[in-house]
Amino acid sequence: MDQIRQLAQWIKEANTIAVLTGAGMSTESGIPDFRSENGLYAQEDNVEYYLSEHYYKKDPVDFWRRFKRMFSLKMMGGFAPNDGHRFLRWLEEMGKTVTILTQNIDGLHTKAGSTNVIELHGTLQTATCPSCGNKYDLSFINRHEVPRCEKCQTIVKPDVVLFGGLVPRMEEAFAKAAESDLLLAMGTSLEVAPVNQIPFYVAAESPATRKVLINKTATRMDGIFDLVIYGGIGETVARVRKQIQAE
Repeated sequence: MDQIRQLAQWIKEANTIAVLTGAGMSTESGIPDFRSENGLYAQEDNVEYYLSEHYYKKDPVDFWRRFKRMFSLKMMGGFAPNDGHRFLRWLEEMGKTVTILTQNIDGLHTKAGSTNVIELHGTLQTATCPSCGNKYDLSFINRHEVPRCEKCQTIVKPDVVLFGGLVPRMEEAFAKAAESDLLLAMGTSLEVAPVNQIPFYVAAESPATRKVLINKTATRMDGIFDLVIYGGIGETVARVRKQIQAE
């Protein structure tokens, strides 16, 4: 059985599907991978320092100046979901229980209509006042060079996991992945901890869960998956969807 047909069969057999997504899911929407040759790490120096909890506390004014430039926040509303995002929404429409565990901070899974999205690294779409808890949306953030809470004037903090910060929903992510019939890892090189431990956890705790990786290039963790498909996400899911609909 070829790989596309195999994945289509496993999707049809699964009731619950956990989907781990990385930067490769969003590159087809025009958002560069941080670690690509044109990405943030290539364009900026000391990224992990300037995007850290420490630097936000040390110099929140300069933090926001750099943060907005690095993430081109004014452009963020212009990005749209792609075929990969829409495929995951379609799986829900088929009646599957789909939980998305995403490392991406662009909000495109929610924009595509997926209803159960765990944003492991947070989101660029909102910021929160660390003093009083008021939450602000992207339009508010973009209207102010240094966004301050309207209630207490504290400089707000973006709702992304900064370097040195905790990933708050990891336990939930591990549990959802292990409860699933099928784990799909899509567009991720599985280099970033602790998220890259999810496939290992599933293999140990839920051996019956089928594990599939879709990525353009090989990863160091390919061997832990039951099926590995090398290719772009959009083209791959188009073939899988066609196969499911044909059967």
